[in-house]
Amino acid sequence: MNTHGFLRVAAACPELRVADCPFNADRTLALMARAEGQGVNLLVFPECGLTGYTCGDLFHLQPLQRAAEAALEKVVTQGEKVFRGVAVVGLPLAIEGQLFNCAAVVHGGKVLGIVPKTYLPNYKEFYDARYFCPADNANFSAAACAGQSVPFGTNLLFDCRTMSGFTFGVEICEDLWMPVPPSSLQAVMGATVFVNLSASNEVIGKAGYRRQLVSSQSARCIGGYVYASCGDGESTTDIVFGGHCLVAENGVVLAESERFGHGQQLLVTDLDLDRLLHDRVQTNTFHDANRVSDLGLAKYRSLSFDLEATPRAPDLLRRVDPHPFVPSDPATRDDRCRDIFQTQVTALGRRLSHVGTPPVSIGVSGGLDSTLALLVLCKTLDALCITRDQVRALTMPGFGTTNHTRANAADLARALNVTLREVDIRAMCLDQMRALGHAPFGIRLEGESVDSLCDKLRRLAPDDLSDLTFENTQARVRTALLMNSGFVIGTGDLSELAVGWCTYNADHMSMYNPNVGIPKTLVKFLVKWAAENEFDGAARRTLLTIANTEFSPELLPTDAAGGITQATEASVGPYELVDFFLYHFLRFGAAPEKILFLAERAPFDKQYTPDELRRWLRVFLRRFFANQFKRSCLPDGPKVGSVSVSPRGDWRMPSDAAARVWLDALEGGE
Repeated sequence: MNTHGFLRVAAACPELRVADCPFNADRTLALMARAEGQGVNLLVFPECGLTGYTCGDLFHLQPLQRAAEAALEKVVTQGEKVFRGVAVVGLPLAIEGQLFNCAAVVHGGKVLGIVPKTYLPNYKEFYDARYFCPADNANFSAAACAGQSVPFGTNLLFDCRTMSGFTFGVEICEDLWMPVPPSSLQAVMGATVFVNLSASNEVIGKAGYRRQLVSSQSARCIGGYVYASCGDGESTTDIVFGGHCLVAENGVVLAESERFGHGQQLLVTDLDLDRLLHDRVQTNTFHDANRVSDLGLAKYRSLSFDLEATPRAPDLLRRVDPHPFVPSDPATRDDRCRDIFQTQVTALGRRLSHVGTPPVSIGVSGGLDSTLALLVLCKTLDALCITRDQVRALTMPGFGTTNHTRANAADLARALNVTLREVDIRAMCLDQMRALGHAPFGIRLEGESVDSLCDKLRRLAPDDLSDLTFENTQARVRTALLMNSGFVIGTGDLSELAVGWCTYNADHMSMYNPNVGIPKTLVKFLVKWAAENEFDGAARRTLLTIANTEFSPELLPTDAAGGITQATEASVGPYELVDFFLYHFLRFGAAPEKILFLAERAPFDKQYTPDELRRWLRVFLRRFFANQFKRSCLPDGPKVGSVSVSPRGDWRMPSDAAARVWLDALEGGE
């Protein structure tokens, strides 16, 4: 089975009876069997889960110590029959006259290693130091346990030989809350996943802080973090445990259990190891801590094990966001839109201030991109206390302009109190094509007027509408007019730049482009957000109309009814797919077969067949590689998100790089 780099993990909160080790072992085995049924690779149990964390001074009594070790031996021997993954269970272990709070890593009928708790809290409600010895007290590196000699220490890493990128480290409860958690050092030494066996009690506000700690540590370590805490079976003599389980990946909480639940809980989700490895390679400062010799990093020991890849149903247990650039939560989306819009305004304001706030020219087509750029420009001038009569807005209808977008442009300018000048570019384009000796669509231009040419163009069959010179002439005439009018504000977005859907030295060029870092799916939400939060009345109505207008450059002739004949998405693919492909390709370096795997599981606005997804991904890859030359000479513009194609920032790529490796992978992908 191709796992596409996903590791299935689970945090378990079993039923528990304090000091009843046989019962706790049975409940642990029951959850191991349940985890096997869900295809779990890594299963984490709470701190002291085989005895209970609240045993108090009972920990010092030999009957409990012997029962704990017997319970572990039962989990080891019987666990091999019910669970093929690797499990981490908690228990107290008496070794050479000292009692340690330990995590035992169990797989394949063996204990792979034992990790003692590093930090023992002994404040407020915690008395760990009363019962246990700190890990540093151990003067041995192996211990007899469950009938075998087992590696012992805080310097153990567990490396899976059969699953690329899966190396995990172990810490216990308080370890996470310290200034330098063991997981920080484990990450530097190559661990990608961290497990925490915890007994964290519930008090007001603690759950949020705990969630923040888990999320932040996963981000700081660029890793996956599996946190399992004990539940309501613990003693409530003085404190209460809620069974809070969490799984986070690089700063994002993927799954979280309900607190104060009854019975057994198993929180299962999939970690993306490929993403973690990509980000670690890209973040070249991540491994700089290796230079610090006094951290004792050289003392770490790697213990290897093998995992069997087994079929899973379902094959993916995490949500695949169909619109990764647009937050699904409305409140988060509003905050994101506000931040992006303000970033654009601040960036453009700085540039205009630097060049002396000259007259500013902008092309207004009645489409989404130019609308967003005009909104940003107006708000920028307002912030600079400059009147909007400084704007030289041009709408430049050509051979493909529809009455709908023409009206959008006029209505928008009127609602924003911006003077709009209309310049019909068709005669200028006709003169340029005559000078070049070009016959658009095979029509000779001698003696043709604009009206007669338009009449002939409208009678053309849709299959005949292919003429790049005809399109480029219009785009470049528009840019020349804008360049001669003032400081040009660009309007093209990130998605268009990714697939090269822009005319070189035309809409591709400007003096500053506030939209350059914003993908098309987000442009649409930004315009809607601006309509609902920044404007009202006629402006709001016009913006919502524009947001629902079909994407088109309107460079090919209209049909007999004056409608568009050139739909952008028919050429480059649906923009929700373009942005999905772009996000996974650039943000995480995902292979084509993995992008396809994810796309097939994403709930898009429209349902796409696997063949359609493969076709549009092929188009995306070919266009992305073919159009780097346009991205290599982009005008300045602000980065607003995690993905950028600026040659001065995130993306440097040779313009003549071949796409073959990616296309071959796509054709051979599952």
